[in-house]
Amino acid sequence: MIKINGVEKHICGVKLTDYLAGEKYSTMRIAIEYNGEILPKSQYAEITIADGDSIEIVCFVGGG
Repeated sequence: MIKINGVEKHICGVKLTDYLAGEKYSTMRIAIEYNGEILPKSQYAEITIADGDSIEIVCFVGGG
């Protein structure tokens, strides 16, 4: 069990980049906090989601 944006999910063993693609996130417009630390975009492909992980995904939107 993991938490993504406060919601518990059963998706252990999935690459972070695969999860993001499946949920239609644009990696150019998000920031990720992974287990309490800001995750550099260069590390997204290295992360495999594991039991107990906590992920917060923040989407940037434009406006005026």
